[in-house]
Amino acid sequence: MLDTIYISIFNHYKKALGKKSINIALLYICTLELSIALALGAFFIAFASQMKMLVMSSTKFWVLFSLIALFIISKNWMRYNGKKRTILNAKSKRSDTSIYLLWLLPLGCFAIAFILLQVQ
Repeated sequence: MLDTIYISIFNHYKKALGKKSINIALLYICTLELSIALALGAFFIAFASQMKMLVMSSTKFWVLFSLIALFIISKNWMRYNGKKRTILNAKSKRSDTSIYLLWLLPLGCFAIAFILLQVQ
């Protein structure tokens, strides 16, 4: 699913921006994965807080999230290199996903995460 979203963003910006579309698509997919990870982490922290379980402190949560962020960024940087992107682009079917909807996905995940972080 993330591969098709990556290719949709890449193909949309490729027409207008050329090679800069590679960086935009990579930035987008990293932001999307980080927002999903933050939303999941905030949900589990809020759930544990409501169940009166002490899982980890806030500092440990942010350190763990930073390590996960570094892993996601390096994984995407290695995954979407030229060869993988070329193969994905050749195999992909053109989808009519709205670019505005695609950009709202990470914003929505960040909004949910920030709401859940208020529960602590």
